[in-house]
Amino acid sequence: MGSLRHFISLVDWAPEEIEALILDAARMKAEWKAGVRPTPLAGKTLGMIFQKPSLRTRVSFEMAMRHLGGDAIYLSPQEVGLGQRESVADVTRVLSRYVDAIMARVFAHSILEEMARYATVPVINGLSDDEHPCQALGDMLTVYEKKGRLRGLKLAFVGDGNNVATALLYICAMLGMDFAIATPPGYMLKEAVIERGRAFAARSGSRLLFTHDPAEAVREADIIYTDVWASMGQEAEAEVRRQVFPPYQVNASLVARARPDVIVMHCLPAHRGEEITDEVADGPHSVIFDQAENRLHAQKALLVRLLAG
Repeated sequence: MGSLRHFISLVDWAPEEIEALILDAARMKAEWKAGVRPTPLAGKTLGMIFQKPSLRTRVSFEMAMRHLGGDAIYLSPQEVGLGQRESVADVTRVLSRYVDAIMARVFAHSILEEMARYATVPVINGLSDDEHPCQALGDMLTVYEKKGRLRGLKLAFVGDGNNVATALLYICAMLGMDFAIATPPGYMLKEAVIERGRAFAARSGSRLLFTHDPAEAVREADIIYTDVWASMGQEAEAEVRRQVFPPYQVNASLVARARPDVIVMHCLPAHRGEEITDEVADGPHSVIFDQAENRLHAQKALLVRLLAG
């Protein structure tokens, strides 16, 4: 692969590179709002492979390329049949001849790793079962906008130790933010993920907390974050999870235990009335739609870094 850069996992990038992406995104968003329309990716095309459906990932990447003067091609699960109709390696090698970068939203993280081995263009993780790094970039842009800084803030995640929680642990620990997570027993982050987060925290000075008590997690939190109790691919477990997770709902009572100026985040789609109440999702602490918007601008910064140098 030589010097070819991919964005498969946050841990493959240095903390200062991640911070630079967030600052670039803030600048590019301000330029867009001011009517400045640079086109650094004119003539470039992004190929977008979807095993999992998405509203935000598809539209934000497609519009990011349009904002930057480029183009994007959507490839549905039925068209590609990744690993079934055609091998991951062959799909990747063919697409590398047609497009300038590949974004893939997949189930198994190993698919992205295989794509990175065979690609001759950058590969971007649009979501895998292991990690959601593009979501974390947009989230940190949102925190930066709302709080004016990242270092020294505390983010509390309440719910399932899933791919979004993994990405948030990594990015918080990399950037010097404190991170707490409260999950039911049996639903904590993987031990290897925790150890990697601890290694980043040791370098940045972030404080980490892993608990089963939501009230403990959100104490003094600047940000409360939640996600669905059952992700795509976990439908068979959904009913069991609905019995386990109600104590981990983000509601007004839990929000009141955090800092008075706490912001509440959710990567969406939300199952309102389960992991978050309408009162909180639509309330004064919520920034969930700012998050959704910021996926666009964070990904613009990433695409420029990968495709324009």
